[in-house]
Amino acid sequence: MRHIIVVEDERDLADLVALHLEREGYGVTIHENGSEGWEAIQSQRPDLVVLDLMLPGMDGFEICRRMRRADETADTPILMMTARGEDIDIVTGLELGADDYCVKPVSPRILVARIRALLRREAGAAEAAAGERKRVGPIELDTSRFEVRVDKRPIDLTYTEFKVLEILARRPGHVRTRADILDAIGDGNVLERTVDVHMASLRKKLGDAGTYLETVRGIGYRMKE
Repeated sequence: MRHIIVVEDERDLADLVALHLEREGYGVTIHENGSEGWEAIQSQRPDLVVLDLMLPGMDGFEICRRMRRADETADTPILMMTARGEDIDIVTGLELGADDYCVKPVSPRILVARIRALLRREAGAAEAAAGERKRVGPIELDTSRFEVRVDKRPIDLTYTEFKVLEILARRPGHVRTRADILDAIGDGNVLERTVDVHMASLRKKLGDAGTYLETVRGIGYRMKE
């Protein structure tokens, strides 16, 4: 499960954001104090940080600055969420390394959509850095040729089946919701249950290696590490 830290001192807003993110299958931790939030970011290494600017203890600008200076968090996506909507604040946040900026009040649905987009971008960058070949157990993917082999035996997959398998193989052990998978393959308007059909077909084609595709009840799927 992908973990998001929300550093926000308006508790009602933080709880609302967490509620919508948890419905999408993300794990969420809330911190109302900037100093405590920074300590949590260092120790927990989240997949993304939602960051207010005006915080007790340490402001959001300083947290952003420290994240970008630390090797462990230099590439962690940051979405700033604040009532300060002046151009100078937005420019400062982006120049310090924030990846996106939302001005309050913001629709939770829009916020979740922008978080999804940031995580997809981060996953794509990680994939590019990792190279064109991926191997998980007996399953090997060649993303440049759209080829899949199990124990060196070629497996005939449709384009969509290949993309679903590729998405799960990017980060073995991490849960992907059905909505995440549909968004990543460009079928965000299709019913989420369509993913279940693709997964059933994939497992059948992969044979014994299909056990590497694990169902996380009520959330989605993951590739076994």
